[in-house]
Amino acid sequence: MQDFRKLGVWAKSHELVIETHVALMKIQERQFPGLSGQMRRSAAAIPTNIAEGCGHATQRELARFLQIALASAHELHYQLLLAHDLGALSGPQYARLDARTEQVKQMLSALLRKVRMKPDAPSKRAAVERAPSA
Repeated sequence: MQDFRKLGVWAKSHELVIETHVALMKIQERQFPGLSGQMRRSAAAIPTNIAEGCGHATQRELARFLQIALASAHELHYQLLLAHDLGALSGPQYARLDARTEQVKQMLSALLRKVRMKPDAPSKRAAVERAPSA
């Protein structure tokens, strides 16, 4: 188990959520029913899954949640393109969010490769919790 706030990819994905929310404040929900809400959920799912993965005891579990976060980043990437093509996001808004999303995807992929290379041993805390008391 580790502190998710110490991960650079978590910090970048948290910033992405905030930027996405700010950009979407201007979207009229009537014009694009459901799109802005889905984009907010996809963006928020990225750092949320990173945080949840860090709360698990094994590298395998962490990798599973990092993979889910990466899938959410891919989902957001498409939704940004759709919002731009529908005229909901301006060119500069789209370019900035697209670049941020790509950066988060690359960081997640790198972290996922690193985590998958580590042995799948429970964290020290998990070992202590399972140890019989004296």
